[in-house]
Amino acid sequence: MKKDETFFEYPTFDNIREVIYYSVNQYPNNVAFKLKHKNGEEVTYQDITYKEFLDEVNYLGTGLFNLGLQGKRVAIISKNRYEWVLSFIALLLGGIVAVPLDKDLKFDEFEKSLIRSKADAIIFDTKYEEQLKEIRANGKTNLREYISMDSSEEFKELLKIKENGKKIFESGNQRYLNAEIKDKELAELVFTSGTTAESKVVMLSQYNLARNISDMQLVEDFRETDVNLAFLPLHHTFGSTGQLIMLSSGLATAFPDGLRYIAQNLKEYGVTFFVGVPLLIENIYKKLNQEIERQGKTKIVKVAKVFTNFLLKLHIDVRRKVYKSIIDQLGGLRFVISGAAALDKEVEKGFNELGILTVQGYGLTEASPVLIAENYKYRNYGSIGFPMPSVEVKIIDKNEEGIGELIAKGPNVMMGYYEDDISTSNTLKDGWLYTGDLAYIDKDGFVFITGRKKNVIVLKNGKNIYPEELEFLINKLDIVKDCMVFGLPKDDDLLLSVKVQYDEEYVKENYPNVDEQEIEKMVWEKIKEINQSLPIYKYIKNLILTKEEFIKTTTAKIKRHEEIKRITKE
Repeated sequence: MKKDETFFEYPTFDNIREVIYYSVNQYPNNVAFKLKHKNGEEVTYQDITYKEFLDEVNYLGTGLFNLGLQGKRVAIISKNRYEWVLSFIALLLGGIVAVPLDKDLKFDEFEKSLIRSKADAIIFDTKYEEQLKEIRANGKTNLREYISMDSSEEFKELLKIKENGKKIFESGNQRYLNAEIKDKELAELVFTSGTTAESKVVMLSQYNLARNISDMQLVEDFRETDVNLAFLPLHHTFGSTGQLIMLSSGLATAFPDGLRYIAQNLKEYGVTFFVGVPLLIENIYKKLNQEIERQGKTKIVKVAKVFTNFLLKLHIDVRRKVYKSIIDQLGGLRFVISGAAALDKEVEKGFNELGILTVQGYGLTEASPVLIAENYKYRNYGSIGFPMPSVEVKIIDKNEEGIGELIAKGPNVMMGYYEDDISTSNTLKDGWLYTGDLAYIDKDGFVFITGRKKNVIVLKNGKNIYPEELEFLINKLDIVKDCMVFGLPKDDDLLLSVKVQYDEEYVKENYPNVDEQEIEKMVWEKIKEINQSLPIYKYIKNLILTKEEFIKTTTAKIKRHEEIKRITKE
């Protein structure tokens, strides 16, 4: 792939207002959102078109301006739902700074995030009403407006603000419509989902976001006929910028009922496009294969893949016809994007062989977030693909294997960390973003991530161990739900160890009468087999088995330092 190679046409925009208005002009009658309403046992569905959505944005934005929030900062906290997206877009189109907050924050972190961001108002789900009463009583924040997404006796309601805004808007007041958007000034304050208690706050501009959207549109196969399931947490840039990309594509978005209902929701909404983290994508693939096996079709599918792969080399693609019954179990899934961590290359290959385009991408909150990704034309299983069209990458401080730190430069790179000049200067140097990730680039230009710089385990003999490499192999075991490789201090060296969370569901189905001691023996035997395929210095020598969940970020990354603290205490 050449540096300037692109596959699709899309304008270059400098702010989100331009992006949204372009979509509404292109796809006014397309469905933007598919909503489900539950009233007891009764379930109804509602479609909101792009034109209707923009009207609602303008009404809500006008209502927010009427509350005196022009030029202010507004936090948003809730599960993934339509009102979150409506609020977020209304803030951006009015030049109000958005502060998305993690829906799983504990009370102290919640209050502290509001203090640190200097938020003037908050839009929230009813779940947070009691906490916000306490926060208001404490009086430590700048909050002067509390807006509930639901009915509330205590606080103002989003619906009523929107209805009032509609009246003002229809009376001819265009203050919101004419609000100045300063492309390169602060538009969003995003708390990183880092592994330290004091997470950094990333400053992003509308220019950062809009340019990342344009880049993605030039190389990825988004279609206006697609239906997306908004599973990724919207407070994270992978989720929120992802949703902006959906709105820039003219496609429809539905909201999941929860993790347990993903498979059901895929079928329910006829989902064709899905963005997720590897843990979820791998789980969907695993369950799909288990269903194929249950139906006794494993051999048939294996033989069929030889046939369809051969035809593909002749540029004859019959995959979606041959595997239609399998794809239909996933609602007709067409396109999957994986990010936030490494996707098992066998899973990526498996989905692609079925005719479900699956690509892996890479990014950071600090890059709005996408820096590098595969695409429908260029894939190399195990790699993260090529830099976005306007992004430049380099590997610095390479070792003898060509592995070094990945740094990147582009219009999507953050303004800096909020009120943290030291961290900013350590991360941004001469316009380059120092990612902290170790990587190499092969002769064809594909980028491969080998691990986090700060996670490397350095043994006494000077050998470097990349834990992600070993975790990748161990996570492929059916009995393993998740794992973490680490160096356990022993004498004056480190004992290469792994903590494994076994898959209770798999054990119940396949080994119903086995106790945990026997499970540990089984897992240890499998790890010893993996050891045999590795150099001796990479041998895992210690196993900790558990059925408990790891401490994780909202994008399913293990908080290593917290886990190691927990292990050493135990």
